[in-house]
Amino acid sequence: MGAEQRCQRRRAGLRGPRRQRHRAPGTSRTGRRHRGRPVSDAGPGTRQVVRVDNGFGYGVVGADLHVFPDRGPVYLLSEYCPPSVPTDQDTAWFTAQPSRLLNARFRIVDFTGRDREQAELAAWRDGGGPRTAATWLHGPGGQGKTRLADQFAADSAAAGWKVVTATHGSGAIQPHLGSQDLRLDGAAGLLLIIDYADRWPLSHLTWLFSNKLLDRPLPTRLLLLARSVTPWPAVRAALEDAAVGTGDHALRPLTDRAGELGERQAMFTVARDCFAARYGLVDPSVIDPPDYLDRPDFGLILALHMAALVAVDAHTRGSSAPSDMAGLSAYLLGRERRHWTQLYENRLEGLDFETPPGAMSQVVFTATLTGAVAHSEGTALLSRLDLERPGRLLADHTACYPPQEPGAVLEPLYPDRLAEDFLALSLPGHEATGYPTLPWAVDATGRLIARDAQGSPPAHLARALTFLASAAAPHRWPHTVRHLESLLRADPALAVAAGSAALTALASLDLDTAVLEAVAAHIPRHGQVDLDAGVAAFTQRLTGHRLAATDDPAEHARLYQDLGFRMLRAGHREEALAATEKAVGIFRRLAAAAPTTYEPALAAALADLSERALQADRKEASRRAAKEAVGIFERLAAADPTTYEPGLALSLSHLGQGMSEARKPEEALAATQRAMGIFQRLAATAPALYEPGLAMALANTAVYSWKLRRWTEALTAAERAVEITRRLVAAAGPAMDGPDLTRSIAMDEAGLATALTNLATYRWGARHRDGALSALREAVEIGRRLVAVNPAAHEPLLATILASLGTCLAQSGQGKEALAVTGEVVEIYRRLAARGPSEFEEPLREACEAHEAVRDRLSGVPKENDRTWTLEEHYVTLLNQDEVWQDAQDRRHRLDDMDAQYCGNVLRFLLRRADVLFEKLADGLGTSPESLGRWEGEDAETWLARQPLAVALRRRSEGKPARSGLCYCGYGIQPGWQHDHCYPGIIVD
Repeated sequence: MGAEQRCQRRRAGLRGPRRQRHRAPGTSRTGRRHRGRPVSDAGPGTRQVVRVDNGFGYGVVGADLHVFPDRGPVYLLSEYCPPSVPTDQDTAWFTAQPSRLLNARFRIVDFTGRDREQAELAAWRDGGGPRTAATWLHGPGGQGKTRLADQFAADSAAAGWKVVTATHGSGAIQPHLGSQDLRLDGAAGLLLIIDYADRWPLSHLTWLFSNKLLDRPLPTRLLLLARSVTPWPAVRAALEDAAVGTGDHALRPLTDRAGELGERQAMFTVARDCFAARYGLVDPSVIDPPDYLDRPDFGLILALHMAALVAVDAHTRGSSAPSDMAGLSAYLLGRERRHWTQLYENRLEGLDFETPPGAMSQVVFTATLTGAVAHSEGTALLSRLDLERPGRLLADHTACYPPQEPGAVLEPLYPDRLAEDFLALSLPGHEATGYPTLPWAVDATGRLIARDAQGSPPAHLARALTFLASAAAPHRWPHTVRHLESLLRADPALAVAAGSAALTALASLDLDTAVLEAVAAHIPRHGQVDLDAGVAAFTQRLTGHRLAATDDPAEHARLYQDLGFRMLRAGHREEALAATEKAVGIFRRLAAAAPTTYEPALAAALADLSERALQADRKEASRRAAKEAVGIFERLAAADPTTYEPGLALSLSHLGQGMSEARKPEEALAATQRAMGIFQRLAATAPALYEPGLAMALANTAVYSWKLRRWTEALTAAERAVEITRRLVAAAGPAMDGPDLTRSIAMDEAGLATALTNLATYRWGARHRDGALSALREAVEIGRRLVAVNPAAHEPLLATILASLGTCLAQSGQGKEALAVTGEVVEIYRRLAARGPSEFEEPLREACEAHEAVRDRLSGVPKENDRTWTLEEHYVTLLNQDEVWQDAQDRRHRLDDMDAQYCGNVLRFLLRRADVLFEKLADGLGTSPESLGRWEGEDAETWLARQPLAVALRRRSEGKPARSGLCYCGYGIQPGWQHDHCYPGIIVD
């Protein structure tokens, strides 16, 4: 088994039908279509020219470019370059506004400390495991994430890695990046850094993850920086769907070890010396580290830098420095205002500056909430505040805060935490002395987040609410919470319109329960992929208030049930399962005492539990819950079918899925056909509510019938499923209100594409070849639209459809088209397998076989009669050893060198494919199950788990060596010893 072994050349058949399932978290209906604009790799010495007559110009070489038709790039990729270090000539400019010295992009303070984090990041970058791996580096604002990432980027570039940064492009002023050469020629690997990852919509991140830049056969690392960890489960699920290794790292606060200088004092000293050099202070040691650095607030690197900067500035000015974070912020903001005042006073000396400090504070406040914008938008924003001469105000503001990008205005105050402090200190209610509040701040905030005349929220709403919520975070500025409450009472829907990151930030605040309830009333009942993470955090917070507000156990159960739905949508599968188990437990106790009252609620909760257990890979628990739900609903529906048949139908659908997972197709078909009959009756009077369930049941009926060789029944059910699904997709609109049980049932274009592909299988088997090709072509068209919207989620589906189409075309004599289609399949699977070989190894091999077979047929190459190495023989050899894993690129990895998490991922992939793999081995080798070592009554998964490779992978996933040092017999394994006939429990004399 080596790299030289090639794919077996054999005729490929249609892929088996795919069961229709409830939509999993992280998927959604197709929304606005995005246009992918891939730019082909340029050859050596080629120059890419980007010409723009009017608008934004940007191009990439070696990567894809995803573009909104109406808003420009979804994100921007640029090659990392170290921040420019200011020269000595810039000293006066910096010290005039000391906050400039805190801007991480200027690298004023030498990087120091974080030795452990640097070592961990380097080990993650250079370690084994999957080719592509991602880490979510999170911590509060000011913790030093950006500085650490910048240092890591510089170290990685010095080590030969190509370092690329990704900037979220939607709704922001676009930097003039020009043409970016992102080719990886000669690079040791690729490091992609994504800042503010928790503020990206999930769908935009999935686009980024699908970029062909990440498909190169090089080690690839994705470093995502975020304040919050809340969005991570949903992002992690999207990455793991693409077989990317994942991990997260909480950036710890700095310690202050007793009895020694301490990490905080050391960082203060480094920052003090760097700032002192800018101020021209020859001996910075005259400024001692303050004695308050052991306070919790000073666990942030930014807090230490602020303390050092204020200490140096105050020393040079002969004043005293404050000793708390609020005082430090007020001091630095006071220095900002002093600079505005000096500029205004110097107008009398001929300086071209006409804005008084009071007006400048309004412009700075606006910039903090809106961020940098185009000049026309900046003018409109200031006009909204009734400020006179907005053009003059913008010009003077630009003199104080030069934009990073030419042509932009309203460059915000940096760093973000200081900007958040400025918002809080401007609003009335704080207790900081020496910094008066601004009387116009409340009105300005309301105007800047208000909807326009058409009712649309402003483009900067997400930033504005997120910054206000960050300022109001626990232990910072509690008075800001009251101002947020006032804004949300006036328009609670703004919180939802602001997006997931804003909802997450709001969920961390001590908001009045009435405000939380008002916001919750505007949360989409059925969920939305780009909101789900924030909605889950918000619901979790609100659920705590609601639980505390009532002693009614039934209401507690309903709250846990809804929380389970929200947590599942956000990718928190275990938390969803735990919440739903609590609901079931409560309803079970209530039903025991009052069955007439509470058995319906128990049955509904059990139906939910079945779905959530299945999503959490607890198959047996899912089946048990479904069986119990069916039993209760059957009794209830016998007396009141109108009320309880919907629950019975859904529970039967869950039971059918569970029986299918248990490899009991007859029972799966029986349950699903019962569900189908009920949904059909219900859909006759309420089609909008129940036709999705009917379509799902029909699709699954077709799959199970096909497995049982009931060809005509499968074809008939599939035809009806496609008919209904096509109609539902065409009429898709806002989700209908209905029973909570139906929230998880939805039909979208992905479901239609799957149904069409399955239908093609059944038509082909029935010799309706033209009908099969027609269905596949329609499915391909849908698949391409879906990939344009969300490649990471839908490329595997498109590859499956194209593979079936290629096979049908080849067998229909349309060789040239078949060659093009199968070639595209190979390219897609190569991209997918490059990110993680375990899931896509087998599909890639099959795609290679199909493509080679079509090419040989067109070339007149006769079929090979002698098999040198088949897929079956490959797997027999691979499974019967415990030393190596061979990935989709034919690379061999020693198991003992592989990452434990990666080994676990490979094992789970193999076990999920146990049935398919065993059937392929038995059919391909022409042997019986007994000959492959499968015991009577043993299922394929249990058999596979006993094979040497699976045992070794499990040991490695637990952090143990691949091989055990002991045999079943209890003796240590030694060279030359014969243990072939040992078994567990054997007695050795």
